[in-house]
Amino acid sequence: QVQLVESGGGLVQAGGSLRLSCAAAGRTFSSYAMGWFRQAPEKEREFVAAISWSGEYTYYTDSVKGRFTISRDNAKNTVYLQMNSLKPEDTAVYYCAGDPRGSYWSAYEYAYWGQGTQVTVSS
Repeated sequence: QVQLVESGGGLVQAGGSLRLSCAAAGRTFSSYAMGWFRQAPEKEREFVAAISWSGEYTYYTDSVKGRFTISRDNAKNTVYLQMNSLKPEDTAVYYCAGDPRGSYWSAYEYAYWGQGTQVTVSS
């Protein structure tokens, strides 16, 4: 079993930056890939970014490429999402997820989820 706890959300003006963190406990952190998803009000949960167990491979949805960076520190059992040049359309609850059994972009494939952290970008 894995427990995931997100932090770092908040209110920021458009153009600003935030760094989200997700701390993991339980299974050996370096044994599984991690992802970030987000869900805006009345919208489906959508893939944002993913990172392989080693950190060697990263993947992003097109709308955040060049603005967001996913990284991980296996010694600290933590995955990060650095978000720069934030836009109002980035406003959502952001979730970290662990151990995808299949496609990394599909929320249905992930075995473990955090409780989410709110990110609000004002215009």
